[in-house]
Amino acid sequence: MSLNQLDYLPDGLLEATPESLHRILPEPTLIHLAGRHAEPLFVSILLHGNESTGLFALQLLLKKYQNQPLPRSLSIFFGNISAASKNLRRLDNQPDYNRIWPGTELPDCAETEMAREIVSIMKKRRVFASVDIHNNTGLNPHYACVTRLDNPFLQLASLFGRLVVYFIRPKGVQTAAFAEICPAVTLECGRPGQHYGIEHVLEYLNSCLNLAALPLHQVQPQDIDLFHTIAQVKVHEKINFSFNRTDADLLLNEDLERMNFTEIPAGTVWGTSRFNSLIPLIAQDESGNDVTEKCFSIENGDLLINRNNTMPSMLTLDEHVIRQDCLCYLMERIHL
Repeated sequence: MSLNQLDYLPDGLLEATPESLHRILPEPTLIHLAGRHAEPLFVSILLHGNESTGLFALQLLLKKYQNQPLPRSLSIFFGNISAASKNLRRLDNQPDYNRIWPGTELPDCAETEMAREIVSIMKKRRVFASVDIHNNTGLNPHYACVTRLDNPFLQLASLFGRLVVYFIRPKGVQTAAFAEICPAVTLECGRPGQHYGIEHVLEYLNSCLNLAALPLHQVQPQDIDLFHTIAQVKVHEKINFSFNRTDADLLLNEDLERMNFTEIPAGTVWGTSRFNSLIPLIAQDESGNDVTEKCFSIENGDLLINRNNTMPSMLTLDEHVIRQDCLCYLMERIHL
């Protein structure tokens, strides 16, 4: 694998779908476009091939500026194009393209080398800010994620909306790598294909391009709802789980995703388990420590959450995504 770099938009790019993009860009590609402010905005899209909002929003943005100069230089990384051609998060033989960046816990491979190269290239270009665009599979509001609580990061995040999530795990994500060289944010834009999500990202990127500088003053507490990710939750790899098969080892509630971004009390039932001694989930805190028993318990076959006022995010009913990534994250509210 080699990183393809261009300083122009290939013919057909602004009309391509995620499924047809590979015919124009056959491999991961970094495109640099000049603008009036030289320090570029960096945008990464399709790190997960089935998350299309970033592509469609950028196509609209670039059409807007087809006959006029960009307010600021723009560098765009088109990530997992081969997975996008199949409408998949990633192919089975690939690493997750949002776990390959500097700081990753993955062993060195062609993808981690590519990610290191991109960060190095953008550092030399004196990148202004970084925006990584994603979708969710479950019911989630739009929100921004940061790996630092410095004012420029929170300003960049609050430009997208009130909901902001602070996290330091999982490792190897794009936003954490770019946070070492510039303000960086991840945008979570709801489910793919929703017109509102595309318009929201378009408006946000246009605003970023027109910023002369990021404000340095503190975001006011009344202008932001800030949450801290305290645990990542996975289904135990040896457990057979389902949302509808009653013979599964773990039968999760079919309305589980409706708990996203809702503070839920201790004792809330998430499902039923055939095991009374083994908790079928694994929760790890931001240091990688096992905190399963602090978060969950089994009582009379019911899977319960133990922590009070805990807010899940990214709960999804997509069993394939749960196996490839995780069931959800657990968060708690923090104050500036």
